[in-house]
Amino acid sequence: MASDSKYTAQQIQVLEGLEPVRKRPGMYIGSTDARGLHHLVFEIVDNAIDEAMAGHCDTILVTLLPDGSVSVEDNGRGIPVDIHPTAKKSALEVVLTTLHAGGKFGGEGSGYKVSGGLHGVGSSVVNALSIHMKAEVHRDGKVYVQEYKRGKPLADVRSTGKTDKRGTIVTFTPDEEIFDTLEFSLDTLLTRFRQQAYLTKGITLGVMDARAERPELDRVWPRLYRFSFEGGISAYVSHLNEAQEKIGSPIAFEKDTPDGQVEVALQYTQSFNEHVLSFANNIHTSEGGHHLTGFKAAITRTINAHARKFELLKEKEENLSADDVREGLTAVISVRLREPQFEGQTKAKLGNAEMKTAVETVVNDKLAQYLEENPGEARDIVAKCLLAARARMAARAARDSVIRKGALEGMTLPGKLADCSSKDPTQCEIYIVEGDSAGGSAKQGRNREFQAILPLRGKILNVEQARLDKMLANNEIKNLIIALGVGIGEVKDMTRLRYHRIVIMTDADVDGAHIRTLLLTLFFRYFPELLDNGNLYIAQPPLYKIQKGKDIEYAFTDEQKEGVLKGWGVAGVEEQEESDSTSLEELRGASEIEENEDKKSIKKSARVNIQRYKGLGEMNPQQLWETTMDPENRLMLRVTMDDAEKANAIFTTLMGSEVAPRRKFIQTHAKGVKNLDI
Repeated sequence: MASDSKYTAQQIQVLEGLEPVRKRPGMYIGSTDARGLHHLVFEIVDNAIDEAMAGHCDTILVTLLPDGSVSVEDNGRGIPVDIHPTAKKSALEVVLTTLHAGGKFGGEGSGYKVSGGLHGVGSSVVNALSIHMKAEVHRDGKVYVQEYKRGKPLADVRSTGKTDKRGTIVTFTPDEEIFDTLEFSLDTLLTRFRQQAYLTKGITLGVMDARAERPELDRVWPRLYRFSFEGGISAYVSHLNEAQEKIGSPIAFEKDTPDGQVEVALQYTQSFNEHVLSFANNIHTSEGGHHLTGFKAAITRTINAHARKFELLKEKEENLSADDVREGLTAVISVRLREPQFEGQTKAKLGNAEMKTAVETVVNDKLAQYLEENPGEARDIVAKCLLAARARMAARAARDSVIRKGALEGMTLPGKLADCSSKDPTQCEIYIVEGDSAGGSAKQGRNREFQAILPLRGKILNVEQARLDKMLANNEIKNLIIALGVGIGEVKDMTRLRYHRIVIMTDADVDGAHIRTLLLTLFFRYFPELLDNGNLYIAQPPLYKIQKGKDIEYAFTDEQKEGVLKGWGVAGVEEQEESDSTSLEELRGASEIEENEDKKSIKKSARVNIQRYKGLGEMNPQQLWETTMDPENRLMLRVTMDDAEKANAIFTTLMGSEVAPRRKFIQTHAKGVKNLDI
């Protein structure tokens, strides 16, 4: 046994001040990638939103500055600057340099009735993870300033002059030692701040992009974005359903309860998908919580009760299920409470059990009243739910048929599937390939130990416009579901996934892009866990094969192709189809004739051939393996989902039944399409 004599008190580290944050930033902001970087901005803005919810602020301006820093300005009360009674230094310094310090702990006597930033670590964490921060407070007719470097004050708080404004301006520069990237995404910020403006009626939230001009943008980038929505979450629901065929108008109601304020807006559409967002003190609870559970229970009970009362549901018919009632539903649930219990600093789930009862009671009462007062719209909603119920039963029959068929065949996999020999899902990957030709090359070129191939015949069904029963009648989708092994709908079990890498491999043309989009729609709508867990990939086959003599290079983009040609000292070469033979005229054009004594010696110089691959089937198995399937050389894109709301809107626009939003999208983005291969 090894001696432990060297393990003494000297080995016990005590991290003081903000050192723990710099040591383990992921504990406080989730990660140090782009998501964590943007979390810094959200923390500071959330503090300003808290001022707005307390009734002391109505304008917030976020500015992206040319030097990579971000400024957040509000017209709230301003962070207090007087001396803290126990810390014996300015309250501003305490708030920005001490973990768990803030005005949101004290209940009735605190500075806030409700707030999103309840842990008191947001501002101080941002300070700790910034190479520089400056806080400027306009309060009591004076301007107070303090600056920090990696969380440590550079000087005491000082007064720099007089002012007739009030509020706080926090400017910070993220630390390159902490973050993988320092590039802020304007789209990510706009999506979040638009959401916040919907959730807080009467607030104006602006975003100014003052960074240097970016030549990669094809259109002029507007400098200032302004969000202000008097309709609140009712307007939010209308925004979410912009591209949908709607049933009635948004239904909105709110009520103060002993446990907190409950605000709900909902609207049904003719789509087959549910889109429900939940918030607690303006913080998006992406993993739900008790407020969402209460809403789901209430809406199922209320619609069933209404359908029974007015005999829209026959006596012998079974009750509508929760899934039936939520098909095509778009809803926003927003609660505000004094002591929210979030799980973790990233606040993904609300743990207050009392909010289940509060939301359930409000939705039961208010929705039942609305349905009785609007019988026509109520009939349309119940009819939509009944249609969903019939489709669910048909889907169950179709799914059971698929399962029974599998059982009768001894649970055999689809005949087209060339499975791998390994049974370890963590090592296995499946290539979903466009067409039998590419499938044949992939089957011959693969590593049979861990790579499976499933060729698709043509384009699969657009699941955005089809229910589950129709999906399961589609052979290609059915084969894919059986191959994955996880089931679908009520019997889905992601622990049975047979391959931990699912690779979409289609041709680099319009049809290939369409097939890829259809597959992504299927995975997004029915298997979002694959995106969350990072199981889904898109293969990147090369566009060009470039050959000069015996030298062969592959290029994945036009820029790479030009780089290869430049490296070889060749320019102005035209693309051509590769040929196995060379004509005499071509030989003469590509050769130098050197006369020797018998005048018969021909010296052939190197000639450059560029082959543009129109499809995977044009590659022989060895080429496909070397360029696209060999783990040592291949390039693959992992499919991730940073913003579920934006992803939902894009799939609805591009794949939904409404034509006008799709036409508008195409007209807006058509000029930005490069290398369109029709």
